[in-house]
Amino acid sequence: MSDPTQYVLSGCGAATMQGGPDPYGLIPDAAVAIDRERIAWVGRSVDLPLHLRGWESIDLEGRLLTPGLIDCHSHLVFGGDRAHEFELRLNGASYEELARAGGGIASTVTATRAASEGELVASALPRLDALIAEGVTTVEVKSGYGLDRETELAMLRAARRLAQLRPVTITTTFLGAHAMPPDYEGQAEAYLTEVCIPALRAAHAEGLVDAVDGFCENIAFSASQIDLVFQCAAELGLPVKLHAEQLSHQGGTALAARYGARSVDHLEYAHEEDAVAMAKAGSVAVILPGAYYTIRETQAPPIDLFRKHGVPMALATDCNPGSSPMTSLLMAMNMGCTLFRMTPQEALTGVTTHAARALGLSDRGRIAAGVRADLAIWDVTRPAELSYRIGFNPLHETIFEGQRCSR
Repeated sequence: MSDPTQYVLSGCGAATMQGGPDPYGLIPDAAVAIDRERIAWVGRSVDLPLHLRGWESIDLEGRLLTPGLIDCHSHLVFGGDRAHEFELRLNGASYEELARAGGGIASTVTATRAASEGELVASALPRLDALIAEGVTTVEVKSGYGLDRETELAMLRAARRLAQLRPVTITTTFLGAHAMPPDYEGQAEAYLTEVCIPALRAAHAEGLVDAVDGFCENIAFSASQIDLVFQCAAELGLPVKLHAEQLSHQGGTALAARYGARSVDHLEYAHEEDAVAMAKAGSVAVILPGAYYTIRETQAPPIDLFRKHGVPMALATDCNPGSSPMTSLLMAMNMGCTLFRMTPQEALTGVTTHAARALGLSDRGRIAAGVRADLAIWDVTRPAELSYRIGFNPLHETIFEGQRCSR
């Protein structure tokens, strides 16, 4: 009897994202052998090695196979919603005006502090389920809506709990430097040294932190203030990433590059020297069209500069209650192409290979021997269809760590 954890997917086109003559690394009439949670072999069906031909064979009937998708920037765990602020913005209020009036991030902080850890998990699950239903197998989740030690840790614990309840990998990012709590208004350094950095140390001691982030913006923290947090991250041996140049140019990208940041995210107002610095640092540019769309930004991120200097580009939902209430990575791909003129190949690479790189994960984001068997099977034949369609989900089935999961 064959081992049920060893099987071969065949009768498919496999977008391996491995490069080569085809930009998607597409193998027509492919076979992919899976041995437990890893990929054992990839190639054309006619070249399947003899020792694998006795494994169970699953005919995908011409469907497209891709790596499992990766959402490398999300704020999935939070309390409440900001539908009222959405309405206010449409009646003329700007994102900055709402933030300065106690709305924006601050209003979500109030709701998140009032929620229990269990309530945070329960409210995040539908958002996570929406991502999983689109072939997402890895999600980064940030804290940043507590702005005190107890709630920041509760958010990170809730995020970790999500991975125990669903077939998905969750990576956690500490974002204590997200906004100024009302009781520290005008005292940024005091908040960072008295609350944020001690909370980071506590979260790290509890094993809750995979990376450290910050919001470098005129309504949040300056580059020199973020530097205090990054110094602590370096001391703890934690990688960094940064929200930078979203609403204005504050020099956050240059700071992030000096720390070898895994990614710099948003980047609408980035300059050419920022692209050069990111290329030298090996940082990924995480493009977030959901926020651009929601706050009705008019300045697009400099995609051509990232191409010119070889900066890898990822795409993500930026799922959050205020500036990007979006739980569709497929929609983010379409937006990246339509709003920013990214190519469909760049979009798919941006939610697979480059998204994995933005999270420091070398064991996923492509279809190759030895990597995790996190895969998505689609009822399409061309990879470009994943970016082309609007509001349509062609997912047929997901494979997570070698286990087949129904849609």
